[in-house]
Amino acid sequence: MADIQTLTAPTLADVYAARARIGHVIRPTPLMHHPLLALETGLTIAVKHENHNPTGAFKVRGGLNLIASLTPEERRGVITATTGNHGQSIALACQRERVPCTIVTPIGNNPEKNAAMRAFGAELIEFGRDFDEARERVEQLQHERGLRYVHSANEPLLIAGVATYALEIFDEQPDVDVVLVPIGGGSGACGCGIVRSGLGSRAKVIGVQAENADAFTRSWRGPERVTRSTADTFAEGMATRVTFDLTFGILRQELDDVVTLTEAELAEGVRLALRTTHNLAEGAGAAPLMAALKLRDRLAGKRVVCVMSGGNIDRATLARVLNDPAA
Repeated sequence: MADIQTLTAPTLADVYAARARIGHVIRPTPLMHHPLLALETGLTIAVKHENHNPTGAFKVRGGLNLIASLTPEERRGVITATTGNHGQSIALACQRERVPCTIVTPIGNNPEKNAAMRAFGAELIEFGRDFDEARERVEQLQHERGLRYVHSANEPLLIAGVATYALEIFDEQPDVDVVLVPIGGGSGACGCGIVRSGLGSRAKVIGVQAENADAFTRSWRGPERVTRSTADTFAEGMATRVTFDLTFGILRQELDDVVTLTEAELAEGVRLALRTTHNLAEGAGAAPLMAALKLRDRLAGKRVVCVMSGGNIDRATLARVLNDPAA
């Protein structure tokens, strides 16, 4: 990762360049209208199905863009921390580009995401109680092993890559009024904001977070950035205790609002996605649908797009969510 002081936010031109770079691997994902979802929410609503990507999540776009752009020296090997979707993105891209890949995940991480990363050829190290402790371990190992540290948020090439899904949204539905997008590290929401502003759209970008991992929400709304002591949510795609310099700076400018969901609401979001779209969504991926339901009075009469960011929920979590309405 470059020194944070040297990082600049990607531009719309960078997003178009990323689309050209990854277009041979990534096909546009569906933007679908689901009658049952429209009926239940009472909204004019569509879902951007990033769960239909290779690796089952939007992150793959960023990994492909960044790894394809590595210098010969950086191709000696990369290291990153993840709870799963970012790591799968980097692992797949490294496999395609024949770059050695080391990934650190928290102990007890989603076992199916771990298995997928290993299947892409990554060396997996389990360390720490959560994403942030795994990330701190990576920051030690990068120096010991001389590897290119790929941060999950402070990477302009990652943000430009994931922003290609926003290009697809605005290409297909230029009159969209509101885009609801989950926020963990914030790269996906950054991408929506950069493309929205670059294209001159008046659409609002609203972030969605877990109430139990709301460091970004509290920081964005408050006078200073905060760090939580825990990020206790089953929606691992949003489970971070901190904010990140590059994405936070972009979202200070680009985000219009943010809403938080309880664990019960996140679980209902997974059930809502299954019931009304017949798609399996992980907690973060289903969160925008639940947020749309929660905000339905405010969103009435608007054209809404929900970003289903990923579908990589593990079987144990899915069983708990489906079998316990209070989950």
